[in-house]
Amino acid sequence: MSWLNSDKAMYLYIGLAGFIGANLRFIISEFTYSGDSFFPTGTLICNYIGCLALGWFSERMKIINMSIKMKTAISTGLIGSFTTFSAFSVETISLIKNDQILLSFSYILLSLIGGVLLAWFGYKLGSAVK
Repeated sequence: MSWLNSDKAMYLYIGLAGFIGANLRFIISEFTYSGDSFFPTGTLICNYIGCLALGWFSERMKIINMSIKMKTAISTGLIGSFTTFSAFSVETISLIKNDQILLSFSYILLSLIGGVLLAWFGYKLGSAVK
């Protein structure tokens, strides 16, 4: 068994996928950044895409013949680093500290409801094509 097929290689796969996911999140955040807006659009978009993708991928993993290393790299590495609960939390606190109470509650509701709906939709998409 070569090193790339060993259990230790999973750390490399997760790290590489995490590198890609984190950079994609950064690119989207930079692309959507507006200096005059307090609303964290980039994080919301990344979390929406991640919820949809992880829902879809979780359902497709039941069908796709893929190694556990690759499944973990995609779900934990790529999608996990692309989405971010910590940024959501800090941005919410920042909105509150800047007296943007209504905007902060809008962000919380949009994130929660939108994320759950997109994850559900991702599951439905993943099970639709067999």
